[in-house]
Amino acid sequence: MPFDNPLNWAPDLKDAIERHPLIVSKETPLVDAIALISQAHHHTCLLADGEALSDLPVGGVRVSCVLVMEGRELLGILTERDVVRLTAKGIDLNDVMVADVMVHPVITISQEALRDIFAALFLFRRYRIRHLPVVDDKGQLVGIVSHESLRRILRPANLLRFRRVCDVMTTQVIHAPMTASVLQLAQLMAENRVSCVVIVQQDGEDNLQPVGIVTERDIVQFQRLQINLLQTQAQTVMSTPLFLLSPEDSLWTAHQEMQKRRVGRLVVSWNWGMGLGIVTQTSLLRVFDPMEMYGVIENLQQTIQQLKAENNEPLRRDSCGVSPNIPGDSLPIQPSSIEGVTNPSSLMITLNRNQLQASLEQISTSVKQLIDAPDLSTQQQQTQLKSILDSLELLDKQINSQPTPTQSNS
Repeated sequence: MPFDNPLNWAPDLKDAIERHPLIVSKETPLVDAIALISQAHHHTCLLADGEALSDLPVGGVRVSCVLVMEGRELLGILTERDVVRLTAKGIDLNDVMVADVMVHPVITISQEALRDIFAALFLFRRYRIRHLPVVDDKGQLVGIVSHESLRRILRPANLLRFRRVCDVMTTQVIHAPMTASVLQLAQLMAENRVSCVVIVQQDGEDNLQPVGIVTERDIVQFQRLQINLLQTQAQTVMSTPLFLLSPEDSLWTAHQEMQKRRVGRLVVSWNWGMGLGIVTQTSLLRVFDPMEMYGVIENLQQTIQQLKAENNEPLRRDSCGVSPNIPGDSLPIQPSSIEGVTNPSSLMITLNRNQLQASLEQISTSVKQLIDAPDLSTQQQQTQLKSILDSLELLDKQINSQPTPTQSNS
């Protein structure tokens, strides 16, 4: 598996700025703002083979919110989550103005600070938000960045390949039966502060099987269409069939599937549907957190311990605590991910352990330094991160330089 250039460890954040966000005045009726958000979403048609046709311009993305402005002054923001929250209350939105429900004051980020991905992720996490208006040194609006716009410009980062879905997924999945009303789904989203509800039905053994999903974006669409939320059931509006990830899939696989399917979240299933999880755009962005990077070290350390085991059994990764029933690609440090090798498990056992340990110690030191020095400048942070990925690249070369052992049928 070829590694990416370590200098390309993160995306160019300037490309993540939507420079033509949706803007409304405070006197705008709420239903008109909802219609704007709904219409801004690109329409996608999935073909039988999964290929997506979209009218979204290459390199562009419309974020799921409107900004409320008066002249050049930013007054507030209204997001899909706000629409769901208002829907859950069951109020009539036809007589509501944007000024009555917008969120203000607005958390913003300066264009200068946006050069550092850690600054943006810190604000997302601290304020539990998914949209950040970007302003210049005079406080004037430049555009907006979001979880969605950041995720869409992620490059094939090594860190995504070294983490599995089970490392970041949430297993606290909010689900509802097919007969639940759309209003009930909105209430579940608002009460649990989640962006989707998985629709399930019981199989012959009374196990809950995932059959569909309804998201915040869907609720916005339903409000625009003014459907009867109380009488419309989930089974008539849910997105189905579901594409299911395995917990052992890499985060790079999850990212690619989100890109291909134009979605912001994917359902994870294992043990023939008895286990459920969700991986979201937020999950993917977590890999740029220095503490999350330490998980890479733990995974590699575990592999070293397995290599030191006395038996020569094929290596198995079961640290997720699940038994996946859906095949998926795995991490490059796992036997199944080494391409062009007839017996990859034998190859892993013959690796030079001293070289592996030295690489791991170098990576570990770099990550610890990054974690223990949160006040480093952007340049120093990037230097440390380059050191980490240089070490990962060295480890990859050590793995791929090993000769393939002779096959044994015993």
